[in-house]
Amino acid sequence: MTAIETVNQHYQVIMDKNLEEICHKYIQSQDTYVVLEGPRLTTIGFEKIKKGWTDFCASSLSLDSINWIEGPFTDECKEMAWVSGIISLGVSINKHNTTNKFTNTFRASFVLLNQNNKWKIKHEHVSIAHNDPYGIGDWLKK
Repeated sequence: MTAIETVNQHYQVIMDKNLEEICHKYIQSQDTYVVLEGPRLTTIGFEKIKKGWTDFCASSLSLDSINWIEGPFTDECKEMAWVSGIISLGVSINKHNTTNKFTNTFRASFVLLNQNNKWKIKHEHVSIAHNDPYGIGDWLKK
């Protein structure tokens, strides 16, 4: 399986809320590192990553779709690969018998290591773009 196929399969098991398969995609190490879009900013270590996914799977939040809208771009060597691009997430939140649905766009990057001929996530970074982080708009002029 290629690195891109591994990430795409990871996205599918997230949408399925298959906790065992989600966790199986990560390297079980205390220095596996995830940068996430939420208020925590980061999670360091497999056990904490597993706890985060356990709580996600039990939450009212569901990801209905995860689609690449730019990329994915990748480079693979024998022992390491990266996958990166822009994704669109279709989100559902079920609260008090009502469902709120919306879409958000994120940057996504993965660093994967080859363990026994299977790609495993060593680092994941998912972030939402801030419209004007410096208060000056885009410095790239037309």
